[in-house]
Amino acid sequence: MILQSLVKQYDILAARGRICPIGWSTAKVSYALQLAANGSVFAIISLKISSKDGKKEIPQSLQVPEQVKKTSGIAANFLCDNGTYMLGADDKSNPERTKKCFEAAKALHHEILDEVESAAAKAVLAFFDTWNIDMAMEDKVLLPYLDDIKAGANLIFQVGGSSAQEDDSVKSAWEKHHLVPADNAVIMCCLVTGKKAPVARLHPNIKGINGAQPSGASLISYNAPAFESYGHESSQGTGQGLNAPVSESAAFKYGAVLNYMTADREHVQHIADTTILYWAEDAEPLCQDVWSAEAFGTDKIIGEEDLRGIVNALSRGGNICFKGTELRADNCFYVLGLAPNASRLSVRFFLQGEFGTMLRNLNKHNKRLEIVRPVFETRTTLPLWQLLNETANQKAKNRMPPAPMAGAVLRSILRGTDYPVSLFENIMLRIRTEHNIKWQKAAILKAYFLKNRGIRVPEEVLQVELNEKSDYLPYILGRLFAVLEKVQGDANPGIKATIRNKYFSSASATPGTIFPLLLGLSQHHQRKLPDGSKIYYDKMISELENCIQETLPIRLSLQEQGAFYLGYYHEKQALYTSKNEENK
Repeated sequence: MILQSLVKQYDILAARGRICPIGWSTAKVSYALQLAANGSVFAIISLKISSKDGKKEIPQSLQVPEQVKKTSGIAANFLCDNGTYMLGADDKSNPERTKKCFEAAKALHHEILDEVESAAAKAVLAFFDTWNIDMAMEDKVLLPYLDDIKAGANLIFQVGGSSAQEDDSVKSAWEKHHLVPADNAVIMCCLVTGKKAPVARLHPNIKGINGAQPSGASLISYNAPAFESYGHESSQGTGQGLNAPVSESAAFKYGAVLNYMTADREHVQHIADTTILYWAEDAEPLCQDVWSAEAFGTDKIIGEEDLRGIVNALSRGGNICFKGTELRADNCFYVLGLAPNASRLSVRFFLQGEFGTMLRNLNKHNKRLEIVRPVFETRTTLPLWQLLNETANQKAKNRMPPAPMAGAVLRSILRGTDYPVSLFENIMLRIRTEHNIKWQKAAILKAYFLKNRGIRVPEEVLQVELNEKSDYLPYILGRLFAVLEKVQGDANPGIKATIRNKYFSSASATPGTIFPLLLGLSQHHQRKLPDGSKIYYDKMISELENCIQETLPIRLSLQEQGAFYLGYYHEKQALYTSKNEENK
């Protein structure tokens, strides 16, 4: 299903001219070798462009003939390759292999261009016939660029001011060559298209995946006989791709569209070790913009008011027109998570569903996260990446959230199912470790308790703001702890460590043991307060104590501790708000 969806996406993008046609790909090119009619190199033109930050020059992405997958063997590319193949120039200590690489490139270009009569084709062939690789390192034209070339920079040819691959005759020759099956091609039924066609032995490298090799990693790959099924080995010993037969055409398409999407940095997200790609079935980029804004809070094209209107309309199952583009609620939407696994890629998750349904589930998730926030907080949502970051120690060297949990959380949100228990457990662990609960973690606890079935925390405490009418004991104890901490802070201005630093975790876990001690300490702190403050806090503490109609429990369950933390957070925000209003 993944490959079929990707191949279909490629066909739509190719029909709109937004992706390379079959037989072509993009490559990062640094320089162009300018050829005279006799094949001599009379100049080198830098094709590098400024990086986004303007601090350095980087290679330019150009459409070139499809490049082969580099292995430890010798494999030349047509019209675009590194200095080893194009010039016989590198800093490797194996001149014999360098010579073979250049000869392989020469043979390939002759095979494709021998019958072509255009000036570009003749100049390229003349170059390969006359270039002396023994003198390459001393060539005056190359010298200013030699270090970069030896480091592996990609080169192309220019003839008469135009790139050789833009010549119509050269294009036709390449495409004709590309369509001819290899002599050792194996014809099988493609698992993607259902048609018999030459099977891809090696699948394309997917680049831009966080943590994977810079040169790319394979989504499908077998490199040992142990991974081959009976009957799926070829007589030539090239059975790597036969265990999961995908045609060369389908392999090219899914590889091209994945590389196209990973290069689109506006619509790629990274969570833990997972790279997340998402697209609409009709290839409408505005759908990606809406999803980016709602899920990750990263899209700046759509304003908040417009976003709310779009999401509300699509969530109800209707269509909406925005800036001349129609967005359909029934449009199929895909979310794919890929993670590195040595030289291969692992599929963390693949989700698909109606765009409107996914947005509705995402919108419900965001509403569950709504909670009172500090006055200085300007964000209106808790993006998914930040939600997951709350489960990891941000002071540790590895600050990534657990990868399996990250995928499980995203699946639960988009499918509208219960959040994974691991989310709750990790949040509770962070709160107990940090001896504090900020609005992000309070929002996650609230959302978890609201969504997950079987939770015994009453809904009366799962409000956006403080619920003073709740008589749920763990919630009241959390509120009481916040008041006792405030008393200590007011009585000892400038205090660096409060009861929260020492007793927060133990008070939430074993209140029967800790609260008598805290109440005794509070009496000591209240003596330091002015009469007005003393009366105010004494009344507040008495009201909370009067709400306790049972003996303090020796131990609270994890869910009850979560309610304790919510009570603490709500009360603390209420106290802070009251203080700000008094100061106005």
